[in-house]
Amino acid sequence: MKIAIPRLGRILLVAIQQDLSDDEALAFQSNLLSTIAEIEALGVVVDISALDVVDSFMARVINDTASMARLLGAEVIVCGIQPFVAFTLVEMGRGLLSADCTFNLEQGLKTLQSRIASRGDYSLLSEDDDLVI
Repeated sequence: MKIAIPRLGRILLVAIQQDLSDDEALAFQSNLLSTIAEIEALGVVVDISALDVVDSFMARVINDTASMARLLGAEVIVCGIQPFVAFTLVEMGRGLLSADCTFNLEQGLKTLQSRIASRGDYSLLSEDDDLVI
């Protein structure tokens, strides 16, 4: 299964809608990192609100992806973690330490905008975009 990575200027929006196999999670990671580099993304919001379970491998993939994205220059926000998922991740000792978390997509975008602005980069959009965040 390939996960769509829509773009809003230089921001990428990713919604993981179902559990991923280990191979799918690694393919997602590779695809996302390639897209970040290709468009020189300033930020990524990963929405996992549809996931009822995040196993230790997927938590590691999300953490590693956030770390790699930051090395490429993109801020990362994970939104929509379900309470049971948060409980399970903490119990397993696998918090999402490499990514900031918000309740929902709207808060994720606001947090991302603030983070990017604090770096002094206000060019959230590509030259072809008219939309202002």
